[in-house]
Amino acid sequence: MATIKGPLSEEARNTVAECLQGALVDLIDLSLVAKQAHWNLVGTHFRSVHLQLDQVVALARTHMDTLAERAVALGANPDGRAATVAKSSKLAQLESGWLEDGKVVATITDVLAGISKRMYERIQETDEADPVSQDLLIAVAQDIDKQHWMFQAMA
Repeated sequence: MATIKGPLSEEARNTVAECLQGALVDLIDLSLVAKQAHWNLVGTHFRSVHLQLDQVVALARTHMDTLAERAVALGANPDGRAATVAKSSKLAQLESGWLEDGKVVATITDVLAGISKRMYERIQETDEADPVSQDLLIAVAQDIDKQHWMFQAMA
């Protein structure tokens, strides 16, 4: 069986792989949490929140694919399995049933703040190990921060 070997030292690869895996889990679960809210949203601000949640899902899906493919290019195996995401996620989970728009805005704002904080930690951790992966994490942080601002503005 063929294996992929990337350009990084084993130590750098391990550091970067851990950061990319954590970001991948955050983004996969963000897409799931946002879609769950999108489907079950009710309230007077339904339309604007509903559409903003679609943007969150789209950015999460785009970035998770980019990060997973970067991990593979470095010789690491990304793990996006449901069991791995469920076990590793740090995101607050929504309750089941109808979700009032104000509560969704508050929850998504908090979720995005947590992801942003972890992205900045990963950016610091990859500074010397792999500037290319760091750039990808910076792009994620930029988009997460923008969505965080937008959800804060709705509160």
